[in-house]
Amino acid sequence: MKKKLDTLVEDIYKTLSVLGEGEALDVSEEVLDNFGNAMKEALRHWSTPRPRDKETLRMSNIGRPLRQLWYDLKSEGEDTQAILPQTFIKFLYGHILEEVVLFLVKLAGHKVTDEQKEVKVNGVYGHMDCKIDGEVVDIKTASSYAFRKFKNDTLKDDDPFGYLTQLSGYETSEKTKEGGFLVLNKESGELTLHRPSFFDKPNIKTKIRDVKKALKLDKPPKLCYTPIPEGKAGNMKLPRGCFYCRHKNECHNDANDGKGLRVFKYSKGLMYLTKVEKEPNVLEITR
Repeated sequence: MKKKLDTLVEDIYKTLSVLGEGEALDVSEEVLDNFGNAMKEALRHWSTPRPRDKETLRMSNIGRPLRQLWYDLKSEGEDTQAILPQTFIKFLYGHILEEVVLFLVKLAGHKVTDEQKEVKVNGVYGHMDCKIDGEVVDIKTASSYAFRKFKNDTLKDDDPFGYLTQLSGYETSEKTKEGGFLVLNKESGELTLHRPSFFDKPNIKTKIRDVKKALKLDKPPKLCYTPIPEGKAGNMKLPRGCFYCRHKNECHNDANDGKGLRVFKYSKGLMYLTKVEKEPNVLEITR
């Protein structure tokens, strides 16, 4: 019987349930070999990233906030932060877990096609993860916090990486519309399939037009996120959306009356202050 995308997660769980009953999974040597080859390609892809000085518009970045994207493609500032080694480790297990998820999809009897197929819309290229049962599906791994956005259908309210735009681009190219995201919670192992509404997916052609227009500007577009209060003394800090951006120092070089961001080491992590009315009683580690 042909499998349907609607029952994907249920079918994966059902397939794996025999392990809890002490039975072995029926995994052929061919499937094992294919999985091993997929792991090898994941390692090769991870170990040879594209040079940062040659970034271009891609489906994977077209949905990012405009100011961040402007800096990504145009900035050569010395304040741009390098990607930390631990972040590359995070990228690695993300690649590996995505292959694990695809392995489980195939094991559950669902049809996977068009893996890493190149697509193009209005001059912007991308490589989609795959189609499952004929629909575009993007494989994601997420923390519990991010996982809830997919499971509870709140991604449309908080999509800083532009996942919905990316999906729209793939579907526009493939002329499909019922796809979504298959997401693995890295902390619990839970899976969810989020298939967003048509109205939650941006018009990719309009988005590309607007982004290209913004990238022609000599100065960066307006701030992606505005600073928020830290405590009640008048201090202001970068919001969550800015925290992991590698351009935050250059982007906020006018903070603190032109002195730039001030960084303080709290027990819960680093805090980037754009305005200091009262000195925090913790170690300052500003460069």
